[in-house]
Amino acid sequence: MNDNQLLRYSRHILLDEIGIEGQSRILDAHALVIGAGGLGSPAAFYLASAGIGRLTLVDNDTVDLTNLQRQILHTTERVGMSKAESGKQTLAGINPEVEVIALQERVDDARLDQLVSQANVVLDCSDNFATRHAVNRACVRHRVPLVSGAAIRMDGQISVFDPRRADSPCYACLFPADQEFEEVLCSTMGVFAPLVGIIGTMQAAEALKVVAGIGQTLAGRLMLLDARAMEWTTIRVARSEDCAVCGQGHG
Repeated sequence: MNDNQLLRYSRHILLDEIGIEGQSRILDAHALVIGAGGLGSPAAFYLASAGIGRLTLVDNDTVDLTNLQRQILHTTERVGMSKAESGKQTLAGINPEVEVIALQERVDDARLDQLVSQANVVLDCSDNFATRHAVNRACVRHRVPLVSGAAIRMDGQISVFDPRRADSPCYACLFPADQEFEEVLCSTMGVFAPLVGIIGTMQAAEALKVVAGIGQTLAGRLMLLDARAMEWTTIRVARSEDCAVCGQGHG
């Protein structure tokens, strides 16, 4: 760590939980962020400012005027630009030392296998169940920790799924792919702007804890936020032996 880095990250280094060793782990880490929208924006912001060594930002969409109410990586002047590229430009302005890889593509299972295998932590900031399940499958296959967040209307949720731990459930333990869930979209249901900031920032915090090896993550716990009353509910979740992804004979 050079003098400039010691100064830039001094407030992290001052923390007993992080110190120089923890910050060095952050600098050496590679985070894969799926989605550069409402959740991915604050998550990527804080990962970059904290000094994550490499950040791969994946999003196949372009910036739309309706995104700007909450997707803080992007600006009015970038309407029509690739979200991944817009995010890369913003993050370069925050911390030019971070290597940001912008991928404007919709990732399938084969591509996720390639990307997840190269990452130390994955942040699922997507907005649909198909992508979430595909990301989860890849994380289980490659035993890479997954920080999963979701937000719609005024309700948010966050958890960590850590396949390195024998007792940790995966996303499919909670939300089996063969069960019917209502697919709700911001474009039809709306979303409270600060809500995605709260959940996305927490995703960054959990990811940094994972790579720095500090604290206790949300593995085994699902946190639900009702932003109307600003009330949190924490649910303990266990690994399902019958899970089609991580259960016996599968994971």
